[in-house]
Amino acid sequence: MAVKSHYRGYAFMSLYTLSIPVLRRGLVNMIACLDKGVAWCAETGLAEGELLDARLAPDMHPLTRQYQIASDAAKGAGGRLSGGEPPSMADTEASFADLRGRIQRTIDYLDTVDAATVDAKAGTEVLVKLPGAELRFSAEDFLASFVFPNFFFHASMAYAIMRMKGVPLGKMDYLQLQNVIVRTPAAA
Repeated sequence: MAVKSHYRGYAFMSLYTLSIPVLRRGLVNMIACLDKGVAWCAETGLAEGELLDARLAPDMHPLTRQYQIASDAAKGAGGRLSGGEPPSMADTEASFADLRGRIQRTIDYLDTVDAATVDAKAGTEVLVKLPGAELRFSAEDFLASFVFPNFFFHASMAYAIMRMKGVPLGKMDYLQLQNVIVRTPAAA
């Protein structure tokens, strides 16, 4: 069923290219940041649990939950955009190794998502069932107004929690630029 999209006519790349590789890269970046957190704890003697349980405010989720929700957002997008069933993950991670494993399993799942199947979803309806509500989106709006804000919110909160605890991360750790050509101006 075709659905009206606010983004129809603006996409210059395929739905797959705009979604799965972007989420995959975000997850790879989250692993890199987590690895820096592991190293920081080893270097400073900060207990693993102190970083995993850290939160920015009392009513916010701790680091572990930020990773879990980012994983859920990415694998849920993969499933909804491909018509597949994302792997179920029980939210039982209690260590850096557990979190790293979960993010890697999410990446492994995204690597199985078929590009042509996702591209065929363009312009069709995506249904998200929440407790007490059903959200209906075009595939493009689902990605732009639900998946990306949710995924990147939790990825950035994870980054911010680690920074708050002293992990030496910078903006480039979060971005982990790939496939970028850096040009420096010629000397005058």
